[in-house]
Amino acid sequence: MAADASSPPPVDVAARLRRTAADAPDRTAVIWAGGTRTYRELHERAEAACAALVTLGVEPGDRVALVLGTTPTFIEAVAGVLRAGATVVPLLPGLAPDELRHALADSGSTVAIVGPERLDPLAGLRGELPDLVHLIAADRGDAPVPDGVRRWDELVDAAGEPPRIARGPDDLAALVYTSGTTGRPRGAMLTRGNLAANQDQSLAGRFEVGPDDVVLLVLPLAHIYSLNVGMGACVTAGATMVLVERFDPEATLRTVVDHGVTVILGAPPMYVAWLEDPELAAADLAKVRLAVSGAAPLPAPVLERFREATGITIEEGYGLTEASPSVTSNSMGPQARPGSVGLPLPGIELRLVGKEGEDVVRGDPGEVWVRGPNVFQGYWNDPDATATALHPDGWLRTGDVATEDGDGYLYLVDRKRDLIIVNGFNVYPREVERVLQDDPAVGQAAVVGAPHPLTGETVVAFVVPRPGQELDQARLQARCRENLARYKCPTRIEVAETLPYTATGKVRRRELRDDDPGA
Repeated sequence: MAADASSPPPVDVAARLRRTAADAPDRTAVIWAGGTRTYRELHERAEAACAALVTLGVEPGDRVALVLGTTPTFIEAVAGVLRAGATVVPLLPGLAPDELRHALADSGSTVAIVGPERLDPLAGLRGELPDLVHLIAADRGDAPVPDGVRRWDELVDAAGEPPRIARGPDDLAALVYTSGTTGRPRGAMLTRGNLAANQDQSLAGRFEVGPDDVVLLVLPLAHIYSLNVGMGACVTAGATMVLVERFDPEATLRTVVDHGVTVILGAPPMYVAWLEDPELAAADLAKVRLAVSGAAPLPAPVLERFREATGITIEEGYGLTEASPSVTSNSMGPQARPGSVGLPLPGIELRLVGKEGEDVVRGDPGEVWVRGPNVFQGYWNDPDATATALHPDGWLRTGDVATEDGDGYLYLVDRKRDLIIVNGFNVYPREVERVLQDDPAVGQAAVVGAPHPLTGETVVAFVVPRPGQELDQARLQARCRENLARYKCPTRIEVAETLPYTATGKVRRRELRDDDPGA
């Protein structure tokens, strides 16, 4: 079951931690390098965080930015912001100062709670952020802080009784900035009802996390996948969260074994790194009942190799920030299908739509449209982008292209914006990448389009060899010719040491295009 109490989880996401703490106060809520915390202790910290924020002048509707790592501070701060009736603006600590400046200025955040990685740069930007009243240092220990900066622990420790602030399901809970792989990031507006709906939707099928589960959270909590499917669903279900701030293959494997992790919330680069780690063969993963992958496409060979190495089948899902984020999951079907992102979650409608707005014939590619209580309210201060993304009937136009098999399993083809057009023919990068990744010497592959004077665009591939392997570009070209139409075959294959990734495992295709010497 997904929670101890017989009643359904509260609709208000701010009340879910309070409910779990009342039902199971002594259950371990969080394990991290610094210790453990029970649900009672986490609730008390959240109450103090709420009181501290209200003392600073935070009011319902205000935006509070969190530039924090995967630490307990992030969890208590999110709960405190929501209990204060304010809006969380989660920002990855790995963002560059200019990216942080944009998000803070665009959101109009009045408070920023910042970890050690970005405190000093943000302190230097305060003069350019007139809305930012308070800059607060967190997870910094006894290290000095810049002038005018408050310490989070001191504020929380000195806080009094928090007020009870009523908010409705349509009130803004989170302003989540998209990854920004094309142009400036936009803030996706997610309501309290959106977050609560997707937490409940995610707790279905084999991902019905319960109070006996121990869930590994190593992906950044500032990413909506880890924030809502990971942290939010765990709090709703009363599961134990194991926080790992920085992924190291060997150390994280030890964490899984030492703490009896039962559910792994991951992304493709994690599983690739584990496959290349010699410690995987000796690791006792008997307690792992489920390993899921999201945030980026999971190559089918990785799924198959991981299953052969561990006996665990990675269950891939699909989502996007604008859907809070989960849409489909292999956990919803009788078994995971390699290359598929699974079946729709409960309460989600899904269509595949052609160029004229028609439903495509099953088996043909179409743009994924999504409708449900988890779909966002639009982009912050961007009505034009909102109108483009949201159909008047409530459908979210995702920009993703997919096909559907006879059983309703979804297979992503690619992003519409990543489409390569060669002589008027469509080439989807993922189709080419799958062929390249089938080669046993290829560890990673990414495909982009480059300008061409005769065909408009041409296909360029970047491949990273597996450790100890040498890549034969002629063999890869031959493999492509055997498995792809001629216009889809790369005209150039570049061997790279690494690929540029976002913090959650998406390839930065724009960066590859910009750095391509042949472009």
